[in-house]
Amino acid sequence: MKIAMLTLGSRGDVEPYAVLGQALAKRGHDVTLSTTKPFEDLVKTYGINFKPIDADYQKLLQSEEGKKLLKANPLAIQRNLDKWIYPLVEHSLSEFYELASVSDRVLYHPKTLAQTFADIMPQKTIGAVLVPAFQPTSEFANPAVSGFPIPSFLNWWSYSLSDLSIKILKKPIKQFRKKYHLPPKWDSVKDPFIYRMSPTFLPKPRDYPDNHYFTGFWFDRSENTLDSKTEQFLLEGDSPIVFTLGSMPFLSEIDIRELILAIAQKLSSRVILVRGWRITDTEQLDRDRRIHIVDSVPYNALFPRVKAIVHHGGIGTTAECLRAGKPMLVCPVLHPVGDQMFWGNLAYQKGIGVKPLAIAKATIEQFLERIEILLNNEELYANSKLMGEKINCENGMDRAIEIITEIGNSN
Repeated sequence: MKIAMLTLGSRGDVEPYAVLGQALAKRGHDVTLSTTKPFEDLVKTYGINFKPIDADYQKLLQSEEGKKLLKANPLAIQRNLDKWIYPLVEHSLSEFYELASVSDRVLYHPKTLAQTFADIMPQKTIGAVLVPAFQPTSEFANPAVSGFPIPSFLNWWSYSLSDLSIKILKKPIKQFRKKYHLPPKWDSVKDPFIYRMSPTFLPKPRDYPDNHYFTGFWFDRSENTLDSKTEQFLLEGDSPIVFTLGSMPFLSEIDIRELILAIAQKLSSRVILVRGWRITDTEQLDRDRRIHIVDSVPYNALFPRVKAIVHHGGIGTTAECLRAGKPMLVCPVLHPVGDQMFWGNLAYQKGIGVKPLAIAKATIEQFLERIEILLNNEELYANSKLMGEKINCENGMDRAIEIITEIGNSN
């Protein structure tokens, strides 16, 4: 079966699809992942085909024009949407549509807006979702706005925010459909959806449609190894904690280097720091033998061998903590908008994490207080170990592929 996988966004929006695509390819399917050009090398390491989309929204937003767009008043933003954003949307929709048209099965991230042409090919499109932020439920508020104090009776309403992109981008969507001689109005197709989500960690809401499936996480089962210096550091003393805040830019009133030193010195804990964009000059940290710094590291090889993890709250990193059976402290770098606080609060409620702490306004003293709990609360470790055992029994990848194959055969 020819399978197209469509996604847009950051690495966290691309790599899970590449992992799933690799597993599908190993089962004999012809898989092509389509996203922006910068991810070509990453995707090809998974042994699947790559189709680039010339619509790099992140590059635009990081450019001078993009920075001006973000700072502009509403009228100027509308003018810039016409000039910069709308052409990218129309172009990416065209590229995705042409690939989808020659494929037997189409898995799409809602960010691609592929749902706006799913009515043309309803027998082969499947939504593939990493964060349950699109289908309304009354059981929890939209994870994408988890930093706002939304009362439970507004849970369902909070998902209307996910429809804003469709409303804002109505013009290029219409232009795209006109280009391919499609009816100007598109019908909402009730596609099946698969979610890269553990039903043990977050049960599927009872008011979700029957054709929405929480498969379990899609883990890469490759046997990754650590570099020799990291391996040596792990063998030299007590199990360290890992500190990683991802690759996204963020604002903070503290110097992360001072915080790492305080963890090592005041809490007498060894630390592995995964360097982020903001942590550049680490000369002082390098002199402390209790601190080891890496630019990147395979989490599936590292996390099982450490004591606990302090991280930004991305669902990918959260899933690796769960798989390793390790407790966590989530420090959202996106707040109040974003899903990171949602996962941090969920880990706290499940008894496998310390109460999350948004990094923007936190103090070193607040961090040390939370990390001390993380290091010494034995109940966290028992709960995390049990959670890890359950997560590893779910076989989310096999379940996802089973659903994709069954849907394909039934159509």
